[in-house]
Amino acid sequence: MTLSAIKDDIRENSGVMLYFQAKTCNLCKVLKPKLFKAVEKEFPKIRCIVIDTDKFADIAAYFGIFSMPSVIVFLDGKEFVRTGRNISIPLFIERLRRPYEILISQ
Repeated sequence: MTLSAIKDDIRENSGVMLYFQAKTCNLCKVLKPKLFKAVEKEFPKIRCIVIDTDKFADIAAYFGIFSMPSVIVFLDGKEFVRTGRNISIPLFIERLRRPYEILISQ
């Protein structure tokens, strides 16, 4: 995984979700499967990428990530949702639904 590859994914895919986690983050481990399941169900055209900040600190720094877990969603190459720490899945889905429907699910 490289920053260049992630930038290419964001540019080439209509929707990309970056999920930043750390090995020592218990919340990351609990939240990830629930969030990915919800995104897969509600937004099937979004590609999900997991970034281990222990291994890829440079990528986390590039995106301005300082707390775990953090999530950034790009639609048509533009950042639409950024959230971190205590992530409410229903609120996350609600925030993403309208831009996704307008830009992606046509």
